[in-house]
Amino acid sequence: MPILTTRDGTQIYYRDWGKGQPVLFSHGWPLTGDAWDPQMMFLRAHGYRVIAHDRRGNGRSDQPDFGNNVDSWADDLADLITHLDLNDIVLVGHSTGGGEVARYIGRHGTSRVAKVVLLDSIVPRMLQAPDNPAGVPIEAIDQIRAGTASNRSQFFQDITTPFFSANRDGSKVTQGMRDLFWYLGLQGSVLAEYETSFSWQLDYTEDARKIDVPTLVIHGDDDQIVPIDAGGRRAAEIIANARLLVYPGGNHGIAITDPDRVNQDLLAFIQEPASAGS
Repeated sequence: MPILTTRDGTQIYYRDWGKGQPVLFSHGWPLTGDAWDPQMMFLRAHGYRVIAHDRRGNGRSDQPDFGNNVDSWADDLADLITHLDLNDIVLVGHSTGGGEVARYIGRHGTSRVAKVVLLDSIVPRMLQAPDNPAGVPIEAIDQIRAGTASNRSQFFQDITTPFFSANRDGSKVTQGMRDLFWYLGLQGSVLAEYETSFSWQLDYTEDARKIDVPTLVIHGDDDQIVPIDAGGRRAAEIIANARLLVYPGGNHGIAITDPDRVNQDLLAFIQEPASAGS
């Protein structure tokens, strides 16, 4: 298996397919790089090099009892980019992975980055606060922590309902999609998945302000995990060179439930001349 050993000795698993401009994917909680299968297959077929890693503590990567925080994830991403000597990268982050991408840029800059995509991301701030009333109450995050720690398998099955908006009329979610979430989630370390939840309480505004490359913000307006008014709409206001694409009725897992639409929108954005995003 392709493995990177990071600066603190943690081994990170990744997949690296194809040739051409690199597109590097960062997955959401509690998933793995396999959540990006439809996007990787599609973009590889269109002439791009596609790379997805399992974040430390998740999937086939090491599951240490340290470093389960966004600064470590950002540095792991930097180590992977350096290891593969990637340049002109399109960084794509979903949910927690959006925080990882933003913090990578906050800590390491954009010298190797051509474009950014934030998909139903926690950026700039998921947590509800007086200046972020549309955010998620701390009580809801505490419930996710408790469910993960106490009865993870059942909780992961239950949370697929709001994650995929399966409680809405016309939902496209299938049992296979629900099973994928549950299966990938159980591959990870319960400790890492528990500790990841603290990254949802952070403010990524200053990281987002450092994103100085063309950015596509995609967010479903029925996202029941990261509300669009706390995520996508605010991110598009903060990031100087960003465009917001709203999916009416879109859920938090749209790359899985609506891969054809996401794939086409990713391809169109990647193919745009850089000046077109400004």
